[in-house]
This record gives sequence, C-alpha cells and structure tokens, in this order.
Amino acid sequence: MKVKLDATDRKILEILQSNSNITNAQLAQEIGLSPAPTLERVKKLENAKVIKSYHANVDLASVGLGVSTFVMVSLKGHNKDNIQKFIDAVNKIDEVVECHHLTGQSDFILKVVSSDIQAYQTLMLEKVSNIDVVDNMQSMVILSTFKDSKVVPIP
Repeated sequence: MKVKLDATDRKILEILQSNSNITNAQLAQEIGLSPAPTLERVKKLENAKVIKSYHANVDLASVGLGVSTFVMVSLKGHNKDNIQKFIDAVNKIDEVVECHHLTGQSDFILKVVSSDIQAYQTLMLEKVSNIDVVDNMQSMVILSTFKDSKVVPIP
C-alpha cells in the first residue's frame, strides 16, 4: 500500500535512514519543525509501516562472521505448498539473513553468513540441502562488498 509522502516526510526518512540514533530534538531542528509535530510525523510513518524497524548495522567480520554467500535455490516443484515449506524451513535457519523469491532460472536467492568455509559447508549439508523440497543449489562466495547501502532513494 503506497503512502502519500510530502517533502517533510521524505526529509525525515532520508535523515533516519542515515542515522536512526538521531534524537527527536535533533531531527526536529534538521527538518525545521518543533519536536512535538516531528515525533507525530515519525509515529505516523511507523504506524503506516513506512518505517518498519530500526537496526544496528553490525560489522560481520568483527563478530566472527567472515564468510558471506549468495545461494541460488531451485525447488523440486514450484507450487504453493513447496514454496511455503521452503520459506518455513529457511525462517528457522539463523545464518540465512535474506531470502528472496525470484523469477528466472532459480526460485530463491539466499544470503547466508557463517564464521568460515567449514561452518558454511556444514550449514549447507546439514540444514539447507536437507530441506526436502530443495532440488538444487548454486553457491557464490562474496569476495568483497563495494556497496551495501540500506538507504533507499525516496521519490
């Protein structure tokens, strides 16, 4: 559901995407409103699910997650039951940090984090490949990341 945003809403979203730790007083000053209407606007954006959540952006390597991969997954049959079984199983695997349903040759792409290649191999063999609706998988290890922006342009 598309929400109608004015220039002030767009500015709030731009600022909060770059710094979600900003105080309401600082945000109010940056957008040129007093704190009460600023807070009201932020709450409106949260209630409309335009702002879904706030997160810390964790450096994966510093917490021991040195290997990130993308995994293309094809299911045995592309039907509603198999899709739901796969989604339910993937949601139980903490190391799968993203799961996207796709068009094209594969049915899903997963982003998987692990401590090292051995842990990744164990995860794939013991968890992901054991999901009974998985037909095949193709893994791509991420060597370097040059852009990982969580800031989306607000039209």
